[in-house]
Amino acid sequence: MGFAVIAPIGLASLAFSNWMVNGSLDYHWGAASLISLTALTTALLGNRIVLIFTAQAVCWSIYALIEGTAYAVGATSAAVLVLVLVSRYQARINKAEAERQAALERRQTRAEDILRDYEETGQGWFWETDRRGQIIYLSDSVARSLNREKAELDGRPFVELFDLACDSREGERTLLFHLSARSAFTELAVRSSNPDEERWWSINGRPIFDEYHNFCGFRGSGTDLTEKKRSADQASRLARFDSLTGLANRFQMSQSLEKILANPLEMQRECAVFLLDLDRFKHVNDTLGHPAGDALLRQVAQRLERTVGRSGRVGRLGGDEFQVIVPGRIDRAQVSALAKDIITAISQPYSIEGHRVVIGVSVGIAISPDDGTTNEALIRNADLALYAAKDGGRGRHHFYAPDLHADAEERSKLERDLRDAIAEGNLELHYQPVVHIATEKIVGFEALLRWHHPAHGWMSPAKFIPIAEESGLIGAIGEWAIRTACQDLARWPHDVRCAVNVSTLQFKNPELPFIVEDAIDSAGIHPGRLELEITESVFLTDDEGTDAMFAALKQIGVRLALDDFGTGYSSLGYLKKAPFDKIKIDRSFVQGATERGSKNGAIIASITSLAQALGMDTTAEGVETLDELDLVRMFGCSHVQGYIYDQPLDVVTASSRLATGFDAVAKGPRSARAARHSMLRRVILEHQGQFYNGTIRNISQTGALVEGLWNVPVGTIFSIALSDSVSMTATTRWSSEDRMGVEFAVPLVRGSSGMFAALDGPAASSESHLLRRTA
Repeated sequence: MGFAVIAPIGLASLAFSNWMVNGSLDYHWGAASLISLTALTTALLGNRIVLIFTAQAVCWSIYALIEGTAYAVGATSAAVLVLVLVSRYQARINKAEAERQAALERRQTRAEDILRDYEETGQGWFWETDRRGQIIYLSDSVARSLNREKAELDGRPFVELFDLACDSREGERTLLFHLSARSAFTELAVRSSNPDEERWWSINGRPIFDEYHNFCGFRGSGTDLTEKKRSADQASRLARFDSLTGLANRFQMSQSLEKILANPLEMQRECAVFLLDLDRFKHVNDTLGHPAGDALLRQVAQRLERTVGRSGRVGRLGGDEFQVIVPGRIDRAQVSALAKDIITAISQPYSIEGHRVVIGVSVGIAISPDDGTTNEALIRNADLALYAAKDGGRGRHHFYAPDLHADAEERSKLERDLRDAIAEGNLELHYQPVVHIATEKIVGFEALLRWHHPAHGWMSPAKFIPIAEESGLIGAIGEWAIRTACQDLARWPHDVRCAVNVSTLQFKNPELPFIVEDAIDSAGIHPGRLELEITESVFLTDDEGTDAMFAALKQIGVRLALDDFGTGYSSLGYLKKAPFDKIKIDRSFVQGATERGSKNGAIIASITSLAQALGMDTTAEGVETLDELDLVRMFGCSHVQGYIYDQPLDVVTASSRLATGFDAVAKGPRSARAARHSMLRRVILEHQGQFYNGTIRNISQTGALVEGLWNVPVGTIFSIALSDSVSMTATTRWSSEDRMGVEFAVPLVRGSSGMFAALDGPAASSESHLLRRTA
């Protein structure tokens, strides 16, 4: 600015001043020239006050310096000072005005700037159409998302931006409706017409009119709805489908069943409902882990869908529970066939993480309208049928029957009665003696739970213990049993122990060690006198929790016995670290061990050898005959309990029994005899050519009771004609007056009717001529 403005003015002032002072220019013309110069400068510089004042100061300062008088210099200096002060003041005014103008301009353009930024960030966009629905304005972001140029879209129909075929709203007004009706709309979801990308927008629009109320078009905005719609679709899918298997979930299956049952046509309301519960799934989950369990559920779902096919709908209700709905009329034979196909398919082996897994499934079936006409009734009845299928041995199907309600009611009543029995103290402990085989002395008891029902009398634990476990009462019962057994132990001699069963659910309770310790302290007994019997099913749960529980119990000082050994699913690996003091041989191995061809004896021998190698005692349960006692003694069992010595005794009788001494005497039959059938049948007996008439009173596979022959010597061999065509060789084993017991040389074969083949059907025999001869 100095070169462009100040220098030319200074040079011009210098020229005019020198011409006026030292030349022939008249003073008046010279002054007028300088005034005109400053006026021209002011006009050219506009409102640049500082620059104008600077130019004027330079112009007149040069004149004053050339004239050289004190008056001129002083006046000019004063004028320059005034100009400086005025310019500074005016500069501040100009700055404030400029700032005000800038702020005003920013306010005026703020909305436009915000909308422009809003468009550029891609959060939203704007559009406008003319009265014919053609685009006259569209944000750049929309054109980019459609992979088209903005200029290409100008003048195109607005609806061309969207794929209106995806508009599946039922009963709602569509975009085309609003555009044709010239009505405003908000948050209308539409899909982009770009086939290469799934993009959804939410658009708003309103019609615009001129001052004469003539329709001019639409103007509106839009926002990206893609992620929100994906989230909504996912939420909707999660609300209707099982996230693990992809099957319909409980909600959707309930809706499907409701839709069938609400059909206006009565014949269309018929359907069959299957409820499925996997057998042994928990074992897989506990042993292989939850990821393996999830993989198994996915494979089960695939097999179910393949088996059911298009005949019905498959859903997962949660956990290991599935449901199948077969609409339409279908006879029970077809339903049963489908259920068998499902059981067969599910029961085939699976490969899970390199492991071969075998499970089963139980199926309960209810049919509409026979078994119910409402969703709740059908599901309840199918659930009762499922419970019956599981109660009947699992791996089977069961149709609903009205009597299942009675069973359920009975079970519910038993649960209520059991709660009352616990609250009122009506449960009892009976004690079965445990005898040391070598000394035949009682060394302890096993506490067995007993319940005398006010209406049904003594109830089997096998009936009410499962109810206690399912209803959550087993914890309270188990704690009561431990405390009661400790109190009874305190009244018995110090060298007598007592064993108490601990259920798997009770073993999982982290409070169990505190309960046991408190019961021992309250009774004032030595911890070693209490023995806790634990089944191997506890090892199906997590190892760390199981090991910690064993460590806590052993720290108290109680003894631990492994109950029902060999009847569960676990491996022998746990015996390496589990601190057991005793192994109990289940009665299923003892019973039948003395029968010809039985392998139970070898199993008993193996268990006792294993226990001896690990430094553990062994107790054989359920010994009832003398030959069973001899067998377990021969194979090295250290202890025995069973009816061969005594049945379970109440606490008073058990205390009296100990008061008379610890000696135990084996009493019972020599061997277990086969089941006998009572009858009255005339037979012919032949011995050394002599024939005798007799009557069979009862008969079994191995022998019979015969009347009619007096004082027959033991060991006498007869041929007995049982029918017209069958004779048996038999040996007398005992005799009393006119009765004798005989043992057949060859056991009888049971026939199809349940009776023996010799008695209910023809059978060839080399001795059948005996009966004909005596006739």
